[in-house]
Amino acid sequence: MSILEQVVRIFAPLSCIGCGTEQDVLLCDSCAQGLETVVPRCYRCKRATFGFSVCADCQPTTPLRSVVVGYEFDGLAKDLVHRIKYERAQAGTGEIARLISALSGNLPEGAVLVSIPTASSRVRARGYDHTALLTRALAQKTGRRSARLLGRRGQAHQVGSGRTRRLSQLSGAYYAIRPEAVEGRHLVLVDDILTTGATLETAAHMLLQAGARRVDAIVFAQA
Repeated sequence: MSILEQVVRIFAPLSCIGCGTEQDVLLCDSCAQGLETVVPRCYRCKRATFGFSVCADCQPTTPLRSVVVGYEFDGLAKDLVHRIKYERAQAGTGEIARLISALSGNLPEGAVLVSIPTASSRVRARGYDHTALLTRALAQKTGRRSARLLGRRGQAHQVGSGRTRRLSQLSGAYYAIRPEAVEGRHLVLVDDILTTGATLETAAHMLLQAGARRVDAIVFAQA
């Protein structure tokens, strides 16, 4: 949390977006219980699977082996992400990390958390990279390692784009910052929203090409 945000929170504590009570959190525990959770399933076809693994039918179509999803992207989950992305509510990244940290048991031991880089134009507008903050917060809450291993080229925004268009826009968008740190590693991508899966798949392809042994993912919500 930045010094400016700490000062602001002293004079204007956060209120819960669900019940409106001033609790210095964006989503209190009581309201968080109302979020629509996701049962373990394949992120591609949404067929029930063990531990959020990709089902046998979808495995040939994706480089990811599992994608852990916390919640449906609706209601308060959608409002929370909106506050983080468009209202500069940086503190919300820690709250998302707290909410999905309970799912860390579905992540392999020893895997390294890797954030999906945000377009630099978005980072400048917000003043922070929300996925980087989310990844670091999740690492702290779960006791796992995180590493900045992906960089991003270009400024294409995928909001509202279909899967085919997203894949086209993201072609060549990511690159391995330190290939030597990727080689032989089991990596887990971290992101806030899963829509078509194109972003996660493009990033996973790049990490595998750089020598990663396996790539999984964990996301807060799926649209």
